[in-house]
Amino acid sequence: MITLNGISKTYDQGGLEVQALHPTDLFIDKGEFVAIMGPSGSGKSTLMNLLGCLDIPSSGRYVLDGEEVQSLTEDELAIVRNQKIGFVFQSFNLLPRQTILKNVELPMLYGGVPKAERTERAKELLSKVGLADRLDHRPNELSGGQKQRVAIARSLAMNPPILLADEPTGNLDSKSSLDIMHLFRQINDEGATVILVTHEADIAEHAKRVLRFGDGVIREDVRNEQCAVEEVRA
Repeated sequence: MITLNGISKTYDQGGLEVQALHPTDLFIDKGEFVAIMGPSGSGKSTLMNLLGCLDIPSSGRYVLDGEEVQSLTEDELAIVRNQKIGFVFQSFNLLPRQTILKNVELPMLYGGVPKAERTERAKELLSKVGLADRLDHRPNELSGGQKQRVAIARSLAMNPPILLADEPTGNLDSKSSLDIMHLFRQINDEGATVILVTHEADIAEHAKRVLRFGDGVIREDVRNEQCAVEEVRA
């Protein structure tokens, strides 16, 4: 699903070159659930931006679902972001004046999905995340956990094969965080590749694979044996 060969990222900060990500090789197979951990400035968010085609690497090769990312135009990258990648952010990024139904419909509107179809799909997704009774509510009428559920529903609108989540529980209490992680596990069990950035060890424990970053390089790449045991028991 994802292949990185020698991917790096260097930023120019006032004439000073800062290498946020050193040349990195990484392979993520279809259906994996990967947590990316590391302190601030370790390179984890830079990697997430590159994986999500929100930024362009300074060097190296990125193949996403069989496509060479570097060869794509801006318009083609926008299509990839709309159809192949679902995004979930710490700050939810919901439109405050729109109902949650309209918020979930938005990616489908950009994707050219007919109105009746996108409305029905949005209702199904909001039901999936437990918000079928809140369709006409606006974000300011919801709790933090409910807002993140809306964001997750929106990320699934175009049925993308990859879900990227950047600190998705950073603004949530412990119970809401646990609920959200169970939802990610369910989505992963249904076949989606889930990649999340977190600084919380208890959140990373829900993933099947954990990458630990430091100083712009992957310091550790381990499989979560506890998740493997849970899968066998299930």
